[in-house]
Amino acid sequence: MHGLSRLGNGVSPPSSPRLRHGRNNKNSAAFGVGGGGGISLKLQEKLGFMIVSAVYRRRGVLLFAPLLYISGMLLYMGTLGFFDASAATTEVSPPGSLYRSPQVFDKLWPFMDSYNNGSSNLLTNVWNPKLHQVWKPCSVSQEGFTAQLPKSNGYLIIEANGGLNQQRLSICDAVAVAGLLNATLVIPIFHLNSVWRDSSKFGDIFDEDFFIYALRNHVKVVSQLPEDVLLQFDNNISSIVNLRVKAWSSPTYYLQKVLPKLKELGAVRIAPFSNRLAHSVPPNIQGLRCLCNFEALRFSEPIRMLAAKMVDRMIKRSSKTSGRYVSVHLRFEEDMVAFSCCIYDGGEEEKHEMDIARERSWRGKFRRRGRVIRPGANRIDGKCPLTPLEVGMMLRGMGFDNNTSLYVAAGKIYKAEKYMTPLKQIFPRLESKDTLTSREELAPFEGHSSRLAALDYTVCLYSEAFVTTQGGNFPHFLVGHRRYLNEGHAKTIKPDKRKLALLFDSPNIRWNDFKRQLQDMLHHSDLKGVELKKSSSSLYTFPMPDCMCKQADVKSASGNKTRLL
Repeated sequence: MHGLSRLGNGVSPPSSPRLRHGRNNKNSAAFGVGGGGGISLKLQEKLGFMIVSAVYRRRGVLLFAPLLYISGMLLYMGTLGFFDASAATTEVSPPGSLYRSPQVFDKLWPFMDSYNNGSSNLLTNVWNPKLHQVWKPCSVSQEGFTAQLPKSNGYLIIEANGGLNQQRLSICDAVAVAGLLNATLVIPIFHLNSVWRDSSKFGDIFDEDFFIYALRNHVKVVSQLPEDVLLQFDNNISSIVNLRVKAWSSPTYYLQKVLPKLKELGAVRIAPFSNRLAHSVPPNIQGLRCLCNFEALRFSEPIRMLAAKMVDRMIKRSSKTSGRYVSVHLRFEEDMVAFSCCIYDGGEEEKHEMDIARERSWRGKFRRRGRVIRPGANRIDGKCPLTPLEVGMMLRGMGFDNNTSLYVAAGKIYKAEKYMTPLKQIFPRLESKDTLTSREELAPFEGHSSRLAALDYTVCLYSEAFVTTQGGNFPHFLVGHRRYLNEGHAKTIKPDKRKLALLFDSPNIRWNDFKRQLQDMLHHSDLKGVELKKSSSSLYTFPMPDCMCKQADVKSASGNKTRLL
């Protein structure tokens, strides 16, 4: 599998000439030509020998000898039929490179269907209690902070771009930078993203008053620039100098380059601000990230109220599993499918729709000269978004039966009527935003992708198990938040998509083999549920030990309470 993946073009080598030619006709088998092949071969050998000999006599062109030799060998191999045009018709696709999941499902469905007896009981016993290390949220370090904040060095204005959780990243890093520079942070401005197309402001998504209050002892935050400061810049924020800060800049860079400008001008902008602060920062600054992400950033009241109703309804509809349910982050929206450059049904209609989607969102990016798209290689490398059908087969193979309540967090699914039908067949207790709410309840959120994502985020946050299928900022933050709320254990199913590509490309696989491999994958996910942050990792996914402490280490941690976001 890995060898084929490294070929890059997803095409297997030509088959052996012995498989394409008869063994009885010695002349044709040896030379791939008619009866005169022997004479032709001798002439070519003599010609090749004369050329190489001539080159070796001239030391100045000695370096060209290997090239000429290889060219001669290729010509010689051509006479043997190694590059016979007929090879193209017998080409075999590498394992895992094609979308054959529907065929696998047709074969395995009778076995899956017979497993619908509620005997698996996975939601009550799959997670190993021995893995729980009783981690608790830590108090933010007071080192470097005083009861009363010192006089501010100036105002910091940042622009948060991207979707909900990319904005979240920018906000938390902005709080950390403001604390580092002793700056007053202005409530972040949200950039209108070309993909998300959400015009929501900070207060539409997050509780602005609570945000300011929660940070009051560490970083001063204001809703907007004071009038006297704004007057200095002709009442135009765009007149404030915009500092171009490189991605992952160190605290030292901010202190040496940004702080002098802040003191000199009284206000600076940094736009865009996504990923503008390094992972590794002093503990007190890291603590500000923890405080911001896990405590200060709670959703606005309208989002919190509806999300709480959705969680309550989901628990009530999960009576077959004692109120426990599984949430799935399904990344099968049209934009995601288009960006992945993967092929599913492979028809002209799909190709046309994907070309339009790529051009609409990324204008020419996929048509640049030299860019080669290899759908088969993408699938082998685990880069293709899982279809709803594949998610259903995966979970059923892991042992979740048809009594399992499933919540699907997603945007608008590509060809939803077609692709969601088999998932509903596998898991009839399937719910989503649309099924848990009325039209009237959901109406104020329609057209605002970040607010809808916030509803999904909350329902997933309180599920018994969370399934991530494609990566991205949503699971990046959610997995860490679930660790923060669940004593350090994420209870996350993160499948090995390279192995899944092989399983879903095996129409003849047996149910017992399929089930065994997926249950091994589930066990591996459980082992990875508790992980400590490495130096290069993000605390938003790995809050231990930067944001969490073992219960035996700090008694004060046990008094901390988590909040519904």
